[in-house]
Amino acid sequence: MINAVDTHACGEPGRVIVGGVLDVPGSTVFEKKCYLEQHADHLRKIMLREPRGYPAANCNLIVPGCHPDAVAGYIIMEHVEYPAMSGTNTIAVATVLIETGMVESTEPITRLTLESPAGLIQIQAEVQNGKVKLVKFENVPAFAMHLDKEIEVPHLGKVTVDVAYGGMFYVIADASRFDLELLPDNAGEICRVSEMIKAAAQEQISVVHPQQPGIAGITIAQLSSPTSNLDADMKNTIVVSTGKLDWERPTTWTGVCDRSPCGTGTCARMAVLHAKGELPLHQPFRHEGILGTVFTGELIREVDVGAPYPAVIPTLSGRAWITGTANYILEPEDPFPEGFTIGDIWGG
Repeated sequence: MINAVDTHACGEPGRVIVGGVLDVPGSTVFEKKCYLEQHADHLRKIMLREPRGYPAANCNLIVPGCHPDAVAGYIIMEHVEYPAMSGTNTIAVATVLIETGMVESTEPITRLTLESPAGLIQIQAEVQNGKVKLVKFENVPAFAMHLDKEIEVPHLGKVTVDVAYGGMFYVIADASRFDLELLPDNAGEICRVSEMIKAAAQEQISVVHPQQPGIAGITIAQLSSPTSNLDADMKNTIVVSTGKLDWERPTTWTGVCDRSPCGTGTCARMAVLHAKGELPLHQPFRHEGILGTVFTGELIREVDVGAPYPAVIPTLSGRAWITGTANYILEPEDPFPEGFTIGDIWGG
């Protein structure tokens, strides 16, 4: 039996496993992530595939922190990868830990340190009557590795992209290049275009984190556009893969839109804007998602990551809501011990 709390962070579903799973081997949370990936991937599959999961869902496993400053660690699981960092999942985990009483909280501000696979994350949560009203965290260093790079995308032609790290490696393109408005009704076309750009970028651009060689490769795509929302500065939509694109059938569904403004995607976007001289330090950046919800980011200082490009430390603010609790069970005679996917809503 696996005990979990379900949430959404500005629209993005995030499940948090709080019981039923023993600690995972590893001297750091990154090593624990690698152990799950290599030796116990059935946990991710059973929690995220049908019948217990669905394509837009994420899952987090709470583990003991390995660093003495961390009150807890968490391992992030998505449909095709274990991200080193995720903003929406960080917000969800902090909210669950505080609202369920797993960590001690103080009103009006609770401060705590969590250990993600990418490193220590400093959390500042606004708490009122036991409810988390806002989570602000200091992210790992973000940086742009490629600016205005032209790639050849089959079926789309030449596309100019930026590649940046905000906790995951993103390829970022302008939505206007494809006459796409970033609206829920256009989600299918957004997914198709984004997955094609990502697949081409993976083939043509190699990226490795300068301080953590285990973090490598472009794994996620972002389309960016201006916004008419007076409470936001820009709009974006992230597409999370649910399968591998088949170039022979480029219309095949292989991804889902992030329902939130995306935390690490916002950090990657800020790093690109800063590298281009368009976003200075200490200027709030309000990033709108496909549902109209907004995350607020800010670059607070520049840092050296041992690479020939500048890096910045971003903060990100957003909110999550608990939507339910559940005890998940796998019966011994269940014919689908690792869940299943079907091509009507999942990628190949």
